[in-house]
Amino acid sequence: MRYLVLVSHGTFAQGLHSVLKMLAGDREEVLSCSLKDGEGADEYVAELKQTISVIGDGDSVFLFGDIIGGSPLTNAINAITEAGLLPRTRIFGGVNLPAVLTAALSPEADDDSLAADVVSEGVAALQEFKVAVEEDDEDDL
Repeated sequence: MRYLVLVSHGTFAQGLHSVLKMLAGDREEVLSCSLKDGEGADEYVAELKQTISVIGDGDSVFLFGDIIGGSPLTNAINAITEAGLLPRTRIFGGVNLPAVLTAALSPEADDDSLAADVVSEGVAALQEFKVAVEEDDEDDL
């Protein structure tokens, strides 16, 4: 099985997990853990280790973090390494919903092609949204 592990500051990972459930259904392979406001690194790491304890020897991991270099992701990498999972883990920073949704909806894809798709979808999803405003509409604002 390929596990999708979501980590973040605040409640972003759990929120992303919740939206993913709405769109793709409840999936046992999606796990989330966040560094909560006021929580120390030791507490977060202990919770994260508990969260990833279900990952077995034959499983792979796609680890998604909110910020590259942020403490949730760096601590998660350390916990993944300590658990012996790093050789079977792909790591992504700057996660967004389209990236995770792509991973969740592609359980049969091989890790290499899925990693490329995840990055492609994540990058393509961030766009400026422009709305054409007619001059009459500007007066109404």
